[in-house]
Amino acid sequence: MKQKHFHIRLYIIIPVIFAGLATLSSIGAYRITEYCMQQKLDITWPVFFWALIVGTVAFFCGLMITYLILRPVKKFMRKAKQLPALARSNHGRNNRKPRDELEGIAHVFEQVTNVLSKIEAHQHFPEIIGQSKAMRGILSQIMKVAPTDSTVLILGDSGTGKELVATSIYRHSLRQNRPLVKLNCVAIPEGLLESELFGHEKGSFTGASTKKVGKFELANGGTIFLDEIGDMPLNTQAKILRVLQEKEFERVGGIRSIKVDVRFIAATNKNFEDIVKEGRFREDLYYRLNVFPIHLPPLKERKEDIPLLVDHFLKNGTKSARVSSQALQLLMKYSWPGNVRELQNSLERAAVMCENGTIEPYHLPANSISTLNSFDMSASQGLSLDEQLSEIEQGMIIEALHRANGLQVKAAEFLGINQRSLWHRIKKYSIDT
Repeated sequence: MKQKHFHIRLYIIIPVIFAGLATLSSIGAYRITEYCMQQKLDITWPVFFWALIVGTVAFFCGLMITYLILRPVKKFMRKAKQLPALARSNHGRNNRKPRDELEGIAHVFEQVTNVLSKIEAHQHFPEIIGQSKAMRGILSQIMKVAPTDSTVLILGDSGTGKELVATSIYRHSLRQNRPLVKLNCVAIPEGLLESELFGHEKGSFTGASTKKVGKFELANGGTIFLDEIGDMPLNTQAKILRVLQEKEFERVGGIRSIKVDVRFIAATNKNFEDIVKEGRFREDLYYRLNVFPIHLPPLKERKEDIPLLVDHFLKNGTKSARVSSQALQLLMKYSWPGNVRELQNSLERAAVMCENGTIEPYHLPANSISTLNSFDMSASQGLSLDEQLSEIEQGMIIEALHRANGLQVKAAEFLGINQRSLWHRIKKYSIDT
């Protein structure tokens, strides 16, 4: 005969056990008091011994419950600490022990969560290079919104990878087997944009010798990505709003409404609040688009991703090359106004220029890597000597950690300092190891 198993949550079991002990204690104390009063006996000692017995039973029950709960947790912690991925992040932290056991458990779980988030990001988004906290947050947002049909608005400076994020949302969506149609609103002349989006009927304007199917019809059932939507003309914005609200439109020169089912993803490098105030973008369309905004950080705000991006671009470039330590330090110090796209172009040019397969500082394009003359740059920014030295130190630490694959003991050897000193500097500059 098959046995039945009933699973009861700990949130129910533990309170029931202690509530039962409290109830038993009250009933027992009442009975003892009642008996002593009937027999006209002193109740002090019987009640004291009863309280002692109940307290002892409660203590051992609590001890047993704590043991049963913490035993698998401690076993997990021992195994987790032996993993190389966690061992790296533990180096340099030996000088500060957790204040208590709970803090130690919380610290290990935080490390495990951090490592798992990086693994998940790499597995689900191999095309997106970056393991910084900022990028992991972006990938988490993509995973949440991708399976829905919500409209996504991607905001970020030029070169931050807005199209890459849009493609990732599409690939993880329920419409991944349906069309993905992309259109850059800036690349199409204003007079032809509506025809490109909605199509046109034959003879609707000079040169319209045949009927044309627009992007929305091509994307029916799938996803449409409108890049640089902030530059779209106002008259076209009104028609886009209708598609968002009514799911229908007419071709240019047409009289029949066409129904479509598309998922909207839009992107812009503009500040929407500013262009709405200036009257260059419809406020109602902005609110329709701004359902799920994703803000992409500029490269200067996630500099810990630069070594990963450098490796990726050089590995997949037209010419194989590696970057020297001095060149990588300059790449880390530069502010990258053109973001990832500028970094990629600079590395491609430097790889072509270098002869022996190693990119040195003088191979980097002087027009984009202004840090080749770091003193002039720092002086123009009004940086003090201490601030300049801090920038150099931070770049050297990140480069050493990169060479050591995040292993702080090895990085300390590269830098010629002790492990504890390195840990303090990592903490000082908030470097994500």
